[in-house]
Amino acid sequence: MTKIAFMACKTTLPGAGERRGDAYEHDLMVTALEPALTARGLTMEVIDWEADMSAFEDIELAILGSAWNYQDKHTAYLEKLDELEARGVQLCNCAEVVRWNSVKTYLRELEASGANTIPTIWLNAVTNDDVMAAMDEFACDKLVIKRQVGAGAEGQLMFTRDNPPPAGWHYGHAAMLQPFLPTIQTEGEYSFLFVDGEFSHALCKRAADGEYRIQSLYGGTEVDFTPNESERAHAKAVVGALPFDAPLYARIDMVRGDDDVLLLMEAELVEPYLYPEQGPELGPRIAAAISKRLTKR
Repeated sequence: MTKIAFMACKTTLPGAGERRGDAYEHDLMVTALEPALTARGLTMEVIDWEADMSAFEDIELAILGSAWNYQDKHTAYLEKLDELEARGVQLCNCAEVVRWNSVKTYLRELEASGANTIPTIWLNAVTNDDVMAAMDEFACDKLVIKRQVGAGAEGQLMFTRDNPPPAGWHYGHAAMLQPFLPTIQTEGEYSFLFVDGEFSHALCKRAADGEYRIQSLYGGTEVDFTPNESERAHAKAVVGALPFDAPLYARIDMVRGDDDVLLLMEAELVEPYLYPEQGPELGPRIAAAISKRLTKR
């Protein structure tokens, strides 16, 4: 049988010691994909992306699944993907896509292509003075700081005019500064899932009481969401604006602005959780798309 890898990281793997608090999402992805791939004559092996190259022998295609520590090992991650492709392993999504998408400055390119994005200031270094200046520029009282290379809200901070960073403070990463959007708490963040450029399913992620981060690590939960035609079109337009052919998977995260327009939060193409609970056909869709890719080789 043709072997497929699902690339994970140590803390998402069962039996690898203490697992991440959201490792159950890894389990749900594996449960959704494995039987669908098996039905098409494909064997899936879960492999730590940092494993020796010998672990990838006989692997024809690798899904970038739950490699949720890549942001702290960005260069090594890209080098590993390059090496896998050089050895003939087809990656989904490919190294070119990951290289483009893993640094959030890609949002500027999508904005230039017409996507509605959140106003953002891009800085390689951030001080307390930069935070206050950004609040003035955005005319806001709350500001969110995110890593330009980041995942899962790791390193994300929020400051207010009443609770600014202390004198002498600086942020230790290249950053993006954005005004806080209240709708992330009152309404939630919407995720639109696409397989090979075609809409699969959608959901709404909501933060826990007193929190604004919607990831499950911070108590976030998901609810069903059926987008209307306009909302689906907004998300699909983002996929259409990508500077390459539609990748195997894309998760388009959006939040509603004050004028009721959906704003692009992120286009997740590197290793996003794809929420199979809200999309029971996700496994068969991805298995079909992978089979098509393998046939074309």
